[in-house]
Amino acid sequence: MPTIKLVTEIPGPKSQAIIARREAASARGAAKLTNIAVESAVGAAVKDVDGNTLLDFAGGIGMLAVGHCPPTLVDAVKAQAEKMIHNCAIVTTSEPMVELLELLNEIAPIEGPAKTVLMNSGAEAVETAVNIARSYTGRPGIIVFEGAYHGRTNLTLTMTSKYALFKKGFAPFAPEVYRLPFPNLYRKPDAMTEDQFVDYAISQLENALISHVDPSAVAAIVIEPVQGEGGFIVTPERFLKRIRELCSEHGMLMIADEIQCGMGRTGELFAVNHYGIKPDMLTSAKSLGAGLPISAIIGKAEIMDAPHPGGLGGTYSGSPIACAGAIEAIKMINTAQFLERAKQLGERFRKHLLNIQKENEMVGDVRGLGPMLVIEFVKDRKTKEPVSAQEVVAITAAALQKGLIILRSGLYSNCIRLLPPLILTDEQIDEGMEILAEAVRVNTKQGVLG
Repeated sequence: MPTIKLVTEIPGPKSQAIIARREAASARGAAKLTNIAVESAVGAAVKDVDGNTLLDFAGGIGMLAVGHCPPTLVDAVKAQAEKMIHNCAIVTTSEPMVELLELLNEIAPIEGPAKTVLMNSGAEAVETAVNIARSYTGRPGIIVFEGAYHGRTNLTLTMTSKYALFKKGFAPFAPEVYRLPFPNLYRKPDAMTEDQFVDYAISQLENALISHVDPSAVAAIVIEPVQGEGGFIVTPERFLKRIRELCSEHGMLMIADEIQCGMGRTGELFAVNHYGIKPDMLTSAKSLGAGLPISAIIGKAEIMDAPHPGGLGGTYSGSPIACAGAIEAIKMINTAQFLERAKQLGERFRKHLLNIQKENEMVGDVRGLGPMLVIEFVKDRKTKEPVSAQEVVAITAAALQKGLIILRSGLYSNCIRLLPPLILTDEQIDEGMEILAEAVRVNTKQGVLG
């Protein structure tokens, strides 16, 4: 039986009424990608206030690897809420927080003894990781990369690459952040092989440690193993390994930002596990909390202990309810069965995307790692000129009309990304991808390839 069941047009009248109230009450700048008002959700199915059931391939922008409202997680949150909603970890200690800290220290790909600090959002986690790195090294500089997204606080917005959508009008930004080119293999020069392009990117990185900033002034290099908002660009293995080598050589810290690409999203618990690399610190959020607001910074114990007592923390950090949910989410994700199924999802999704690419010349690239996949649209495959964001919005809007929730991404906003719950059935994958294929077919100007 199909998951999608539509009884009104999308959006329906009740959704439209609630969205109108939202727009009247909320600041204009608060992002809103669809006009759907949701009443309930289970697994990968979302029911709106008009009684329509939609299929969710957005997953709260990657927050819901375990799906909407998994029963064991709901039970854990209910049980904790009946005992205590909040205590403030600055004042007293709850056992769920301690259990989560211990669990994260155990599973994180960190060399030697690890420690963790909990925060509330991905941006908080990244900013806290930078603070810890600066405290430990006594250095101010932070190196980041083009295409990166790290958050919306002043520091993390400085670290974020995409200007018009995220940064316009919010300057001045934080000092001592150095942005370097990122080896996006899809957009390499035609005259270079992929290996040559990676060599060139490595040489730019090494040269930047002379021309931009001396390594002795750099606290950390912060990198997403798979760029999220940047368009699911997978970091080439040699580039990531060279970062690890340079950090070890010069006393800089390597921070893996796994806010979006971690917690099973790529078919491994952490994306760096694909590379066999161990960073000095790692940030986690999104699917860590299965929809609850929680994030974590995990790192070498010596590094994590650098800030003075009282230098880290927040009123809501370590919320007992969020910790209870995160413990259950990790227990679900960190199993061979879950991760193997995630890889199977990736293979099935990739086949569908490659079929779409085969029949439509406006699809320039299909890429990603495991089930974390993206499809990029271009005006011409040879020039790789991006289509406009409006053209991609037309595709996502057409899919939504048929009951599929899906999101755009990419530095040029010319990509559609897949961030579904990783508990999808094969039938749900096929159902959603048929809708996407048709939306692409109808809303692109170019014909079928011969």
